[in-house]
Amino acid sequence: VDAFQAWCGPCKTVVDLFQKIRNKVGSDDLHFAVAEVDSIDALEKYRGKCEPVFLFYAGGELVAVVRGVNAPLLRKTILEQL
Repeated sequence: VDAFQAWCGPCKTVVDLFQKIRNKVGSDDLHFAVAEVDSIDALEKYRGKCEPVFLFYAGGELVAVVRGVNAPLLRKTILEQL
């Protein structure tokens, strides 16, 4: 989940990265979503930050967090979690 604030918008450059990884891995277990933290109370702790935050969930539980756009770290985290 790309957790973003309305004033800065979702990280569009990462969408391409996720699509490439999904196409390469071909896994139905990989889903990408965006969430505006200003309108979701459960994500309140991510408000007021100017960096993108990527939340990784498995089985309904938060399993990893990547702060900032770091393509190698995002790729590594995705593949580890799959």
